[in-house]
Amino acid sequence: MEHWLPVLWVVVAIAMLLFLTVKVKLHSMITLLLMAIFVAFMEGMDAGTLVKTISKGAGSTLGGVGLIVVLGAALGQLMTDCGASKKIADTIVKHCGVRTLKWGVLIVGVIFGISMFFEVAFMVVVPLVVSIAKEAKVPYMFLIIPVLAAVAQAHSIFPPQPGPVALVDAFGADSGMVYLLGLVVVIPSIICAGIVLPKFLKGIDTYAEPKLGNLSEVAVGQYKLPPFLVCLIIPLLPAIFMIGNTIVEATAGKGTALATAFGFFGSPNVSLLTAVLVAIYVFGIRAGRTVDETSTSITNAIKGISTVVLIIGAGGVFKQVIVDAGVGQHIAAAVTGLSISPLILAWIITVIIRWATGQGAVSAITAAGIVAPLIPVFHVDPTLLMLATAAGSNTITMPNDAAFWMMKETFNLSMGQTFKTWGLLELTNSVVGLAIVLVLSLVI
Repeated sequence: MEHWLPVLWVVVAIAMLLFLTVKVKLHSMITLLLMAIFVAFMEGMDAGTLVKTISKGAGSTLGGVGLIVVLGAALGQLMTDCGASKKIADTIVKHCGVRTLKWGVLIVGVIFGISMFFEVAFMVVVPLVVSIAKEAKVPYMFLIIPVLAAVAQAHSIFPPQPGPVALVDAFGADSGMVYLLGLVVVIPSIICAGIVLPKFLKGIDTYAEPKLGNLSEVAVGQYKLPPFLVCLIIPLLPAIFMIGNTIVEATAGKGTALATAFGFFGSPNVSLLTAVLVAIYVFGIRAGRTVDETSTSITNAIKGISTVVLIIGAGGVFKQVIVDAGVGQHIAAAVTGLSISPLILAWIITVIIRWATGQGAVSAITAAGIVAPLIPVFHVDPTLLMLATAAGSNTITMPNDAAFWMMKETFNLSMGQTFKTWGLLELTNSVVGLAIVLVLSLVI
């Protein structure tokens, strides 16, 4: 019983989170901070220690994730403002016949999910896909579901997105292996959510087509863009560097000059900064835009995600309180005798926090403090635990989630239709993702 009381206070805090954000409509950042203080005092943490924990939680989280969020948003905005995003989407879809359009938009979704912040990717791909569906004379929701399934899952699984980066750091997972095993998880899950699921959703072909302008409408000929492959490779540079770092470390060995170089460029911050610098030149100066125009794009990107950065910082405080109060160790001790996989437990914990906070990155960061102590107790592979937790952060969402309302209002859906489309595609992504991780655990 002594191990369950600290866990109980976290459960109460999460329930209060859900009530305050959904019913009271209190801002998520304030709610997270209040609940962090609540848990700290209920766990017997003194005021002086709490002050240090708040500074440590916000500082460490924003220090590790904040810059990555900003750089990721900047990269996406630079691609959007010069028409590179549109060129990637148009080229892939152009080479797909009507019968394979779903597969084409899946690829588009994965690329944008890796390279852009979710809200940015949503605003870029939705108008493009709706216009593609109209031109191909197919019900738009048959293409929207696969592209958003791919965007959401890639965004939740792969660095340099903030949630995955925080989990990699907290669990000590290898970024390169996260990409390699992440592909094994992502591919079947987005096929199930994007290709198979729509076949069972009756009535989505009757949804009225939304009246959208092309929100990312930049004529491809307006700027001097590089060939398609260059446009494609630049947003994928962080992934290339991280995978390269893992391969070089395994083959050349640690301490060599080559491994040191890849270790530097393969770190999330440096790899993403490198991609942004390349994008400033290729999608900015070389494309015919001035340095001032590229700076404006970056400023606009920062403005768009400033609130999210602050919420992530507050989530870091909540996580740090859980860590410093020893709640994670209590949970690990309490579940040691239970016959439940730590991968399933990590997924359940993250799902609950996602429902409470409405933020995928925050749920991943907060769950990290609870789940990390399970690694030595159960001798679980850190990469698999990271992937299970990441899958939990991308589950069916509640009305306290910004993405839920983006889907509902963009397509003028009812609450039921939103759960039927966005909700089910997210649930499918999450459950299938966990299932694949459990299968991988049998051989790794």
